Amino acid sequence: MYKTLVDNSPLIKVNTSKFEAHYAVNGSLMNPLEAFYASLAACAAVFAKKTCKSLGIPAEGIDINCTPYAGPGGPLTLAKFKTEVRFPAHFTAEQKAEILDSIAQCAVKEVVKDGPNIEFLVSEV
Repeated sequence: MYKTLVDNSPLIKVNTSKFEAHYAVNGSLMNPLEAFYASLAACAAVFAKKTCKSLGIPAEGIDINCTPYAGPGGPLTLAKFKTEVRFPAHFTAEQKAEILDSIAQCAVKEVVKDGPNIEFLVSEV
């Protein structure tokens, strides 16, 4: 469950049973859309780290850069999300391929790809 209480400040706090996330609508913090893009980048890092652990190699030094590209509908439409990965020199071609493949399977990306099948409900309680 995710919960937020709306007030008149530019800040937005979202709580779960274990965590609190902070956003803003005035540019002082990430807004929710920026946080969504950040979650895609973070997911790539999670999958890279997990794969490195399974390969028994350190993940240190992997550089992941992500760029969202707006679709024809403007900035609120995502047409492409490009993830570029740079590896330290000691990674073999096989290790790189396995890590890139795992990043391509990022769980957040998979949810987005299945987006048209998600039912969003909004109601008053």
